Amino acid sequence: MRLLIAEDDPALSESIASQLKSAGFACDCALDGTDGLYQGEEVDYDLAIIDLGLPGLDGISLIRALRQRQRNYPVLILTARDAWQDKVEGLEAGADDYLTKPFHPQELMARVHALLRRSHGLAQSKVRFGPLELDTDAKTVAVNGQMVELTGYEYNTLAYLALNAGKAISKTELTEHLYAQDFDRDSNVIEVFIGRLRKKLDPDGALNLISTQRGLGYRFNLSRSGG
Repeated sequence: MRLLIAEDDPALSESIASQLKSAGFACDCALDGTDGLYQGEEVDYDLAIIDLGLPGLDGISLIRALRQRQRNYPVLILTARDAWQDKVEGLEAGADDYLTKPFHPQELMARVHALLRRSHGLAQSKVRFGPLELDTDAKTVAVNGQMVELTGYEYNTLAYLALNAGKAISKTELTEHLYAQDFDRDSNVIEVFIGRLRKKLDPDGALNLISTQRGLGYRFNLSRSGG
């Protein structure tokens, strides 16, 4: 999944991005509100982390502008302000949660996971699709109770398709949500990942797990049965 980090402290921005990337997320960073708005409009992110004290365009104005432009992905506020009024103003502008600086990295990760689960209508991290079970926090997958080892890219590809089960997802959409801006969009890596997933999770094709929709992309065919 792809996240936007709008934070004007370069060291903190880099630290947050590093933490999220190590957890398998793709991240774009903006050091001011103007750039944050540009990126937030151009890309359909899965989540945005926005500091209230941004230069150029403050965080509250950035959130309001994104919502006015129908960018409805979850927003997590970062703030060094202690006043409850600032937090309320951020939430009323359209944010979904807030985190006060300084914060523990594990709390940031927990809130990111919770917001992403909520955005997909999930009450818990484990989601079942027939014999297949995803743990969206641990980023693991099991088939018929047996853990299957996937690379980070393989897991992210599977999770995005599964959480959009029944929809045709184009290679462009997969690329934009899963990978960094410098990802080779002309390569055949998406096909490679899909092939690996089929081989590892459904080697005999009995589940018809992921089908290719000619001219449209790929579709995950199992229905969600829990979580």
